[in-house]
Amino acid sequence: MGAIKQWIELQEKNECVFCIVDLHALTVPYSPKHLQDLILEKAIAYLAAGIDPEKSIIFIQSQVKEHTELTWLLNTVTPIGDLSRMTQYKEKSRKFKDNINAGLLNYPVLMAADILLYQTDFVPVGEDQKQHVELARTIARKFNQRFGQVFKVPEARLPKTGARIMSLVNPLKKMSKSDSRESYIGLFDEPEQIKEKIMKAVTDTGKAIKYQPEKKPGISNLLTIYSLLSGKTIKDLEKKFKNKGYADFKKSLAELVINSLETFRRKRKELLSREVYVKEILNQGTKRAQIIAQSTIQEARKKMGLV
Repeated sequence: MGAIKQWIELQEKNECVFCIVDLHALTVPYSPKHLQDLILEKAIAYLAAGIDPEKSIIFIQSQVKEHTELTWLLNTVTPIGDLSRMTQYKEKSRKFKDNINAGLLNYPVLMAADILLYQTDFVPVGEDQKQHVELARTIARKFNQRFGQVFKVPEARLPKTGARIMSLVNPLKKMSKSDSRESYIGLFDEPEQIKEKIMKAVTDTGKAIKYQPEKKPGISNLLTIYSLLSGKTIKDLEKKFKNKGYADFKKSLAELVINSLETFRRKRKELLSREVYVKEILNQGTKRAQIIAQSTIQEARKKMGLV
């Protein structure tokens, strides 16, 4: 709802670059044995969700070495105080207390490199990534001021609604895949899973189906999801369910979510049987991304006195 929904719309009229960030994934505990499977799974998810390789570039981050080279160059102009204030660094440091590594702290600089390498005008993100885009803007300005104009200063683009979907079990917290499976709805969850999760979703005291984020965060979150998937305004939904209870509302929402995600599930099943095709898309995307990335890194190196 925050990012991918925008991506599909933006690729129709823009030159879009989508990268599977496997280098970012190394900052938290993972299994090297399963990493390639996860990368392929993510590529299939993007393609199933509607990324069109004929219109957009899609590739694996680690296959374009300029990402790591530019990260180091940008490190030299990034204030360490800014990194330590990043919300995600604080959250992940608390969550992975036995694995507080330099990569966690440095994560936003790599993200800035991901963005700035492609002379990006704007970055479509959910609310949780806005802070990282702001840092990328700061880094771009600092580099340009110190060494001369190289990078465009990108802008974050957030959706008007749905930039922050909340957890089904704790509506005061952002929905996240790193939390329990009951707390989020995956794009490829089976209908039974979706229905069970929504029927168990935390709501609030009282019976009124009203959008009041401060007083009724649970039902407000579910109304947001319903509105985004149905295209109906929240006011219309409040009228529709005026004399109905939470159970009726949840049943209707579960049906809507199941039907909305059916296309994703079907496309994913098809792509899982076409692994060679998916890998070829990624290989072609790498070649296209490298052309842009190499041009940017050469200019950055030149301005820094490295060429």
